[in-house]
Amino acid sequence: MLNPYGPGEFDVGGSSSGSGAAVAANLVTAAIGTETSGSILSPATSNSVVGIKPTVGVVSRTGIIPISHTQDTAGPIARTVKDAAIVLSAIAGVDEEDPITKTNLHPTVDYLSFLEKKGLEGVTIGIARDPYFTKLNDEEQETLERSLSILKENGAKLVDYVKIPSQDENWDINTLIYEFKNSLNAYLQTTEQHIPIKSLKDLIAFNEKHKDLMLQYGQTLLTRSEETSGRLTDSAYLKSLEKDFYLAKDKGIDAVMGENKLDALLFPNNIGAGIPAKAGYPSITVPGGYTSRGKPVGITFTGKAFDEGKLLKMAYSFEQATQFRKPPKLN
Repeated sequence: MLNPYGPGEFDVGGSSSGSGAAVAANLVTAAIGTETSGSILSPATSNSVVGIKPTVGVVSRTGIIPISHTQDTAGPIARTVKDAAIVLSAIAGVDEEDPITKTNLHPTVDYLSFLEKKGLEGVTIGIARDPYFTKLNDEEQETLERSLSILKENGAKLVDYVKIPSQDENWDINTLIYEFKNSLNAYLQTTEQHIPIKSLKDLIAFNEKHKDLMLQYGQTLLTRSEETSGRLTDSAYLKSLEKDFYLAKDKGIDAVMGENKLDALLFPNNIGAGIPAKAGYPSITVPGGYTSRGKPVGITFTGKAFDEGKLLKMAYSFEQATQFRKPPKLN
């Protein structure tokens, strides 16, 4: 899968690479991506399109191959904020097969109703510079500085250099690997009888047997997951889950937004997707310009649980003020 803005030169992002590239290349009007941590935001920002990673619970995960039930979600990728809002309105809702969707107290929302050209007026946005902006090169930083100026010109108050209190903590993937084994084993048990792979252990063995085809990138996540019991009642899992939620929510997004009275956090590209992913919180990324070589740069707005409407309001206003996105030149 290649990035239409620079095939073989610019990263296409992942893991929903096909969705991002197809939308960017005008092959489809919109597409669905799935995300555990960054897999909607990454291809969207890499391919200069709009991506919405909803709060876990807004969109059903039924039928999606699971990784982590506390982080997995589906979301729209589109060329405009309006198109993404239309798709989100269509796919959001309660699903009896996915109990987490019952946590959404407003499951039938017309997200188009949040789109306002003056949606940036009076909002307060925290700019999470360190360590996120330091991962950009000088030209990418200059491109994003122009975006920050436009936010201010359109009425947003920027609180610069905010810091997420937990960002330097010792994060791990213990919660994810327990959930992966538990969820994948349950999923594989539901597949057709003629499919021989019925567990994570079977999948690892299949990959080893066909390593030339299947193990180009290894299978460390699979083997680490298999080493756990996969039981979600184990104290080790429960402690990891409690730690993740505390660091991502109480000492993370909730803390920095509460302390600074923020309506949203702003990250460059999809850098910084990990903490809101562990919290299960929403983000939306929109085109933020291009480098001199034509590499897309994006900005990502992140909020608290079920803040999709608020984020769409800001993203739409920014998009309308800038009209940054331009289609790729295809041969």
